[in-house]
Amino acid sequence: MKTKFLKYSLLSLAATLSVITLKAQQTADDQSERYNNYDVTGKDASGRTVETFHTFYKDHEYKLKSVGGKITSLYVDGIKIQPDKYAQYETVISHIKEQMRLDRMLARKDQAQALKDEAQARVDQKLAMRDQEQAEKDRQQARREELQAKKDQEDALKDQAQAKLDQQQAVKDREQAEKDQAQAKIDQEQALKDQAQAKLDQKRAEEDQRMMKEMISDLIKDGIVPDEKSLYSVTLSSTGMTVNDKKQPEEVYNRYKEKYKRWADYNFSYGDDQHSFRGVHMSRREE
Repeated sequence: MKTKFLKYSLLSLAATLSVITLKAQQTADDQSERYNNYDVTGKDASGRTVETFHTFYKDHEYKLKSVGGKITSLYVDGIKIQPDKYAQYETVISHIKEQMRLDRMLARKDQAQALKDEAQARVDQKLAMRDQEQAEKDRQQARREELQAKKDQEDALKDQAQAKLDQQQAVKDREQAEKDQAQAKIDQEQALKDQAQAKLDQKRAEEDQRMMKEMISDLIKDGIVPDEKSLYSVTLSSTGMTVNDKKQPEEVYNRYKEKYKRWADYNFSYGDDQHSFRGVHMSRREE
């Protein structure tokens, strides 16, 4: 709306200036043909109105002076008119004065209009400056919004890329969780197996201790060793038997092999040194 008003104001100002310029040009042209045009009104020492004018009217030049409303001199086309002839020119002079009055009124109107136009031009100029400032502010705001929109778009792309990475990571995490859950199940099952095996191993160890005590008792009873303290090593396998590193006779071996068959099948050893023997081993007990 401001922009339209500014355009109309500028057009009005341009039209007004064109009229004033045209009148000024016409006045200049008239003065080049009809020189020394004037109309002066004042007061003399006695306070009487003194009027003089010099103008051209209907292709004749008139020069007049009056004091207190009475003509004191009159020239027509440069010829001085005698006072007794003044009455002949009253109508013309009256028309000239009326025309001058109208011209003065028109001049005042033109002057008043010119002042209004000048004031309106200043207002329009201020409005134009305001519109220009507002346009600059709008441009800067548009630029800020454009930059912000670009930044928002870049942030949106980053968020989208991050969301994709997060989604991929979520899939990996879910797959890993499933693997961990499966592994946990396997570990739990293995723990149960290990627990069951531990029970079996404990039971087997208790059985081995019982069998070892029985074997020591048999060795003492058979006279192979005098007592438990003197026994420091025993081996029993599918090929032979030794007691304190001494190989036992076949008859002794077969008897112990039959009674302690499980140990013989797995290569049994008893004592402190097991580096050269593979199989079931029991350490020598210290009293």
